[in-house]
Amino acid sequence: MSTDASDLAAPVVAPPGFFLETVRTVHHWTDRLFSFTCTRDPHFRFTAGQFAMIGLMVGGKPLVRAYSMVSPPWEDHLEFLSIKVQDGPLTSRLQHIVPGDRVLIGRKATGTLVTDNLAPGGVLWFFATGTGLAPFMSLLREPGTYDRFDRVVLVHTVRQAAELAYRELISKDLPAHELLGELVRDRLTYLPSVTREPFARQSRITTMIESGSLTADLGLPPLSPERDRAMLCGSEAMNADVRALLEARGFTEGSNSSPGTYVVEKAFVTK
Repeated sequence: MSTDASDLAAPVVAPPGFFLETVRTVHHWTDRLFSFTCTRDPHFRFTAGQFAMIGLMVGGKPLVRAYSMVSPPWEDHLEFLSIKVQDGPLTSRLQHIVPGDRVLIGRKATGTLVTDNLAPGGVLWFFATGTGLAPFMSLLREPGTYDRFDRVVLVHTVRQAAELAYRELISKDLPAHELLGELVRDRLTYLPSVTREPFARQSRITTMIESGSLTADLGLPPLSPERDRAMLCGSEAMNADVRALLEARGFTEGSNSSPGTYVVEKAFVTK
């Protein structure tokens, strides 16, 4: 699909239900993965872990998909992580944005990956594949996350090491952060893994759970709804498989009306 430069031109007025924001920076991680930051309207409010509908004006109409905020709620800008699909209706266009372009941001944020949907617990597990990392980048930089849980473990699995977005930020920058550093150093554990090339941890999330290596390697007891809480965000297959493994262990899905021991985000951009 060819990309028409006019698709990226700014509409004069944002359509109803959207803010019109300006792209600040764009970072291409690989030929399949990129992220960008944009301005944030002061009226846009969200909770760490939520998503918004974002996109572009195409043919005079909004073309949008659900994207989780990478940035924490306290940042003055917004950040998003996206795949590139060359024939995808939105991502084939969105991957070509440059600073100064305009993007649409839905006025209402929503989503299930919020800590209020979980009962307080000991260890909070973030299970992510690919760009499913996005909401966890917001949550692990939200001080309130550490108020509800004793420890946070981020498990991020990708095909190739180059796709481990924000790896240096998580492992080096955050522990040195002036305000978050102490929390992160004492409470956050980062477990990256790769499935299609040699890497220190070369395993799928399901394999790590089933074998028990996930918890054993950290000196922790097996996953249990008595002490553990989990958030899932990734491919449909990963979400379904990990959900089944958790429910077999007695975990129950939480919601806005009934907090549980795990939650899963179903909004995941594939095109």
